[in-house]
Amino acid sequence: MQLGITEKGIINTKAMEFDLNTRFRMVAESGAYDYYDKTPEDPAEADAYMAASEKYDVPIRAGGWFYTLGQDEPMLKQKLELSARLGSIVHNTQIRANHADGHLVTNDEVMAIYLQAAEWGDECGCTPTFEVHINMWSEDFRRINQLADMVEARGVPFRMTLDHSHVIFKIDNVEEQKVFDIASAVRSGELVLDPFKEGSICKQWIERGFVQHAHARAAIPNNPRNTFYQYEDGSPGRGAQYPFIEPGPGEYVAPWDESKLEPWKEVVRQLFTYHASHADSPLSQVSTEFIPGPDYGAGHGYSQFEHSVACAKWLRKTWEEISNQETT
Repeated sequence: MQLGITEKGIINTKAMEFDLNTRFRMVAESGAYDYYDKTPEDPAEADAYMAASEKYDVPIRAGGWFYTLGQDEPMLKQKLELSARLGSIVHNTQIRANHADGHLVTNDEVMAIYLQAAEWGDECGCTPTFEVHINMWSEDFRRINQLADMVEARGVPFRMTLDHSHVIFKIDNVEEQKVFDIASAVRSGELVLDPFKEGSICKQWIERGFVQHAHARAAIPNNPRNTFYQYEDGSPGRGAQYPFIEPGPGEYVAPWDESKLEPWKEVVRQLFTYHASHADSPLSQVSTEFIPGPDYGAGHGYSQFEHSVACAKWLRKTWEEISNQETT
């Protein structure tokens, strides 16, 4: 099990507050990580990333980007090739919920780009892993199994990035369950968000062997909205991030309660248990992703990097405990 960190998490409180060399040095000196997670925005930066990677002996094993169907298909191919050039084995792929012409993308459209991306990935040696994520096609969590069935029916394995913070923060969250009207599915039992309950959606994905890559950003049920940030219309950030360790006074929008992290931690335990007990598990790495985005940690006073490192240490300890149990 390799542990990495997404580049946006290598900050204290301000986005990109450290230069590239400093970011790689921080990762190396933390002693918590095996790799760096990033696909540069500008391909011209690739040489600088590779130089820093070599200097600090921190490989770039993962990257990612987001794409709008109907306009960004060529960019996806280019990003996969760039990721492969940097040494990444997976490219975290986010497909926006809406097509370039404005309509909600269909399962057929997502399947088409998945199959094409899988082909491009095979050619360059970097696997596209489609992420469960808010504001993307996969925010209606029911669609992931639907797409996987369609892809597997064509003889292609379905591979995803599991970022279960996007699932956990919707538990008991009335406003968030209005998005794509998942509330009715939750009430009926069609969609189970709570990982402690039978048939939970995250456990379904894990046990079907979909998860090749994962992002670890803590969240809690009914996660507080990010009132430290306001959009132009005055609404706060959606709130899909929770401090992993106790923040200082005034550094977070609400009182901190470690026990509320248990549902999020349970999914990690389920993922690691599956991986340790299944030789054919595609998972090989997990990246922490505490970030300063509006729906995450924007405006918060705690260090994103400090919380990332604390989370990585918990991940490694948990993996060692579970893998040892499975081999004894």
